[in-house]
Amino acid sequence: MAANSSNPSLDRDPARPEHPGLELAQFGAGCFWGVELAFQRLPGVVKTEVGYSQGHVPDPTYKLVCSGKTNHVEVVRVQFDPNVCPYSNVLSLFWSRHDPTSLNRQGGDVGTQYRSGIYYYNEEQESLANKSLEAKQRELNDKKIVTEILPAKRFYRAEEYHQQYLEKGGGRGLKQSAEKGCTDPIRCYG
Repeated sequence: MAANSSNPSLDRDPARPEHPGLELAQFGAGCFWGVELAFQRLPGVVKTEVGYSQGHVPDPTYKLVCSGKTNHVEVVRVQFDPNVCPYSNVLSLFWSRHDPTSLNRQGGDVGTQYRSGIYYYNEEQESLANKSLEAKQRELNDKKIVTEILPAKRFYRAEEYHQQYLEKGGGRGLKQSAEKGCTDPIRCYG
């Protein structure tokens, strides 16, 4: 896809992994805090960042995204080693962390910024994402999955206080472990 010089937010995400052999993935699954912590704990994930993607406004802020006027999604951008953690494992965690049948909401969080989405960086990710959605749909029978599967648009890193928010203690100062393999329940709070 060619760059959109008039609006960079509509371009594909130009980011590249920090080291050869690593891959990037983006996921929207409700509030990004708990989703990020789950990905931090996954062996083979080497970096996570929360931010905004899929919208039409360059350089959005949290406040602007929450206004519902930008069409951005709260996403986690995951950098992972596919030799340790295949993309199928990353997808499995994504499906386990939210209700993919809930349109524009997860629990008490309501708005288009909380929609379910898999945002791929290459054709293999697109194919695996579609196959995983088909498998999840069979599992859920009549409950219709509303997860969108689209190319990853430009990623805008969220404000620093959002990064690793629950690991740092969140709004209550109660730090949660991001240790690889940790199975402690994830508590989301502002």
